[in-house]
Amino acid sequence: MDAAKEASPAKVEPVAAENSASQDSQSHAPAPNIPQFSREDDLHAYHEMLLIRRFEEKAGQLYGMGLIGGFCHLYIGQEAVVIGMQMASEEGDQVITGYRDHGHMLACGMDPKGVMAELTGRRGGYSRGKGGSMHMFSREKQFFGGHGIVGAQVSLGTGLAFADAYTKNGKVSLTYMGDGAANQGQVYESFNMAQLWKLPVVYVIENNRYAMGTSVARASAQTDFSKRGISFGIPGEQVDGMDVRTVREAATRAIAHARSGEGPYILEMQTYRYRGHSMSDPAKYRTKDEVSKMRDEHDPIEMVRKRLIEAHGVPEGDLKATDAKVREIVNESAEFATHDPEPDPSELWTDILLEARA
Repeated sequence: MDAAKEASPAKVEPVAAENSASQDSQSHAPAPNIPQFSREDDLHAYHEMLLIRRFEEKAGQLYGMGLIGGFCHLYIGQEAVVIGMQMASEEGDQVITGYRDHGHMLACGMDPKGVMAELTGRRGGYSRGKGGSMHMFSREKQFFGGHGIVGAQVSLGTGLAFADAYTKNGKVSLTYMGDGAANQGQVYESFNMAQLWKLPVVYVIENNRYAMGTSVARASAQTDFSKRGISFGIPGEQVDGMDVRTVREAATRAIAHARSGEGPYILEMQTYRYRGHSMSDPAKYRTKDEVSKMRDEHDPIEMVRKRLIEAHGVPEGDLKATDAKVREIVNESAEFATHDPEPDPSELWTDILLEARA
């Protein structure tokens, strides 16, 4: 298992448009004609993003206590990306991603208890305690991993789209990767195949600026990831990945493109992770002021919270009650994950071979 690179904020334009290549010049300033959410949309987004935030905070605590082993990559700060994408998707659409995957699982509707139990290596985990943080799956929820090898999920997500096209089932594959993974060779093999055969796949590049620790400006010759499909004829957009409204709008457009038979679409979500690449990363490659500025000015959950209070008239007490309910769900998942039995040693020999018969 390789754990390495991952995945900054905002303009929604076709890929052919000119855009600054300077990472520092990118901002999270709201785009003109920004889409609006109804009260119900914002309440839904607030609850779902808050669940991911609190879950990841708890996972970080359990890791610090030694109850989660191996790698653990937290999604704190990037919640608007996966929630906006899921708000635009339809039931049956598939999701596949890399190893920063806990948020994607929760967004797909997977049980927090099963996710947390897998993190702690317990019998009730989604992979029966054998996969850990980076390798979880749920066919029921159309979540196909959680992959520890950088960029490996892109080829697999393209394969899901091939199956969708072959069976004409009307589904779309939402294939996530980070900005680091976007430099991997198999990504471009996948782009070529997807466009050649007009596969129903949306490639979501979660650009959180630093991959494993090297800034995009130092690691990528083309820092506008929405343009990575130009040579294949794949359209793309840069999206403010810190605003769930712009994410859903762009996702709706991209998914409709893919589902209609027009082939793949690239969405570069300019986002930001508040924590290090993994729990072992002190993140000394960026300043505390930079992180604080992002939290203070562009936090995806706080933006929704302010809208609920100021635009929708939701009492602050109601939002505190939502937070309390979410914390209860997360605490129950942690309680389950720390008391569930470890898998029996015989599980070492299960789910490792599939005998196929003609």
